[in-house]
Amino acid sequence: MAIFHDDARPTGHPTWFDHMSPDVKTSATFYEKIFGWTYEVQGPEFGHYHMAHVEGRAAAGLGQPGEQGGGGPPAWMVYYSAEDVAAMTAKAKELGATIMMDCMEVPETGKMSIVQDPTGAVFGLWEPINHKGAGISAAHGAMTWCEVNTGDAEAAKAFYTGLFDATAEPMPGDDMTYYMIKVGETTVGGILQMDEKWEGIPPHWSAYFQVDNTEEAAKAAEAAGGKINVPAFDTPFGKIAVLSDPAGAVFSVVQPPSA
Repeated sequence: MAIFHDDARPTGHPTWFDHMSPDVKTSATFYEKIFGWTYEVQGPEFGHYHMAHVEGRAAAGLGQPGEQGGGGPPAWMVYYSAEDVAAMTAKAKELGATIMMDCMEVPETGKMSIVQDPTGAVFGLWEPINHKGAGISAAHGAMTWCEVNTGDAEAAKAFYTGLFDATAEPMPGDDMTYYMIKVGETTVGGILQMDEKWEGIPPHWSAYFQVDNTEEAAKAAEAAGGKINVPAFDTPFGKIAVLSDPAGAVFSVVQPPSA
C-alpha cells in the first residue's frame, strides 16, 4: 500500500530522483509507459521541468541538461536531503569531495548543490522550500532505493558516514563488498564495491524504482525503446532488473518480495 509523505525527509535521507535527458518529451513518454507517470510541466523559467506524479503525488523529475544545472551524459541524479545545503556542501568539500555546482536556489522551490564524492560518484543535495521531495513511496513508479557503485568502498564509506553523521554496516555475503548506510536506525542507501565485472564503468549512484512486476516492467521498457541491461534476478530484497531508457540513462526496478 502506498505511503504518502507531506514533510521533508530528515537530513541524510534520499529525497528525490531526477533525470537529465536530451529530449525530455521522449523520456516522459517512455517512463509513462513503464511507471504510468502523469506530469505537471513547469514553465520556461524552470526549463519546462516535468514533475512526474504517482497517485497525484510528486514522484520524480525530468529535465534537460543546462536548464536545471545539468550536463554530461543522460543520467538519473540521486538527491539527499540537507537542512542547510550550503553548510553540508562545505562539509563535503572538507571531506574530499569536488563541488560540481555550488549551492544555488531554485526560486520558491528549494536550494541545491551537485557534489562528486572522493571516489568519483556524483549526487545532489537538496534543501526544501516548497518542494519537499518525493511525496509517495511503496508504490509502482515511486523511488525506493539508491546505492553508490564505486571502485573504493572504504573511501566512500568514510565520506558518506562523515557527511551524513551516519554509520555503515557490512551486508553479509562472500560474493561482494556491500555496506548499508544508516542514519540513526534508518537505512538510507548502499555502497557497492565494483569489481572486474564493472570494468569501464565509472563510479555512479544508482536509482531504484518500485514496480508491481519486474519482468513486465522490463518488457515494457524494451518495447518502449529502452534496453534490458541485466534481466530480472532474485535477491533477498526483491526481484531486480537493470534497465536503460532510449537516451541511455540507466535505472533499476525492484519488485518487493511481498508484491
